Amino acid sequence: MRPHNPPTGRHWDGSPRHLPPRRSLQIATHSPSRLLRAGQTGRCRHCGNRIDWYPRSDGRPIALHPAEVPTTSVSAAGRWHLSSGVAYPHDDGSRWCRIPHAALCPHQPQDPHTASTPLATLRRELSLRTRRLIDTGAFTPETHPPATAGPAGHNERPTRPVVRILLINYLAESPIDTLRCVAQTIHRDRCTHSLPAQTPGRWILLPTQPASGQLTLPDTSMAVYDLSHLPYADQLRWRAQRCTIHATSTATADLALAGWEPFDPLLHADYIRTTLPTPTRPHPRAR
Repeated sequence: MRPHNPPTGRHWDGSPRHLPPRRSLQIATHSPSRLLRAGQTGRCRHCGNRIDWYPRSDGRPIALHPAEVPTTSVSAAGRWHLSSGVAYPHDDGSRWCRIPHAALCPHQPQDPHTASTPLATLRRELSLRTRRLIDTGAFTPETHPPATAGPAGHNERPTRPVVRILLINYLAESPIDTLRCVAQTIHRDRCTHSLPAQTPGRWILLPTQPASGQLTLPDTSMAVYDLSHLPYADQLRWRAQRCTIHATSTATADLALAGWEPFDPLLHADYIRTTLPTPTRPHPRAR
């Protein structure tokens, strides 16, 4: 019996002695979206079911149902499709499409046009799952939005302030001093750098401006965290919600969507504040 010597560079069982180094995934520089799959999943605050967040072509987020549905079960106005991580409000010609979670959420009123379609069965399944989560104590539905706007003279920090970036007003997702960079670090966690700590803005009073096609609003002023005095590059970085370290890194992925929502003075009337929060003086670094 002749001995069988293993090849050089391998163990006796043929497995390699030296494994090649692991390569980390990177975002393509030409990709329109930098959001990783891990940063898209969430839970509906009304029903507790899973949702997937995607940026739309205009940059605003939308919550989609995590599974595809047959195109024939959805009206043409309710079909969405994904391309390079961006959601578009129409189908792509295939037999499957995505649908907004609001069309299936048990908390929302049911559309009479979908009462006899397969979407009604899917809606009942989500309703049963919501009831199961509530019965087990794993979920508590949010029945009323939190009261964030205080009465006149209330000078505490707003929980969802209005921020002016590139002469456009946005509604932030959290207080100014808690806004964090959304980029992924080399340790695969979210960056802990704060945006205001690097290039802070200033609180000013601006008149409420109606959106295009809306009726004229009362002549009132609202507190706005203004960034118009910052350079153009810094305002772009604020809108992308990235710190100075990750601002120019085109291959760095995002672990969360930027928390900006276009401000509408009629829809977001509860968040309008008529007084400046304290302190009203700008931060020394903002000069």
